[in-house]
Amino acid sequence: MVRKFIISALLLLALLPAKEGYGQMTKVNNDIYMFHLKDSVFIHTTFTNIESYGRVSANGLVMIKNGSALMIDTPWNNELTEQLYNYLRDSLNCSVKNLIIGHYHEDCMGGIDFLKTKDVNTISGKETKKRCIEHKLTVADKTFAKQLKLNFENTDIICNYFGAGHTADNIVVYIPEKKILFGGCLIKSKRSNNLGSITDAVIDEWDKTVEIVKAKYGNAEVIIPGHGRAGDNTLLDHTINLVKSYREKVNNPVK
Repeated sequence: MVRKFIISALLLLALLPAKEGYGQMTKVNNDIYMFHLKDSVFIHTTFTNIESYGRVSANGLVMIKNGSALMIDTPWNNELTEQLYNYLRDSLNCSVKNLIIGHYHEDCMGGIDFLKTKDVNTISGKETKKRCIEHKLTVADKTFAKQLKLNFENTDIICNYFGAGHTADNIVVYIPEKKILFGGCLIKSKRSNNLGSITDAVIDEWDKTVEIVKAKYGNAEVIIPGHGRAGDNTLLDHTINLVKSYREKVNNPVK
């Protein structure tokens, strides 16, 4: 029991955003945590057990304004999503109105079916829609090809598809007013020393896509990766270097 507690504590420490001033943590339950970024913007971090990987965390974002909430990525499944939804409703007095899906994996849209029962407006890229149809997953209500500008309670939210990386369909979401970029699994945390799961990755395009993100949103003050700590714009170069290092090892294996 003590060992389990220590491991959980270390996991949470690793998740805290790197910059001072961010990361006031609220424990919703043993599997859901909220980290305050700035104003009414929060990271939601949820845990699940995955065979071969153990207990794994994933990040999403919640922005709250005028009693409404916009969510970027759901927790891993419908049960966790319902728990987060109820916490936002009961403890933060807001109702989730919009969901933006980063890509088609479960750590982004595992709870979409629950949110649809609550009439939440769901949004994804067209590339994600293609993969959802292919894998017989629920499709979002609204899709976009390259860019979608959403006005959420008089705050601009910009969704972009810049190309493949962690998956062929991964998007990023930028909040200009806050200078916050949700990079999702396209972006790796500073503590990541590898690319993680690359089952659906497009390695030859990944670094090029992040270069485009850097050119467009390199002035972001806070960047949230799909897993691990939030950080600043150095996460972009870190991700690019990880991809190049991986490709170098593959192309030039040690004999």
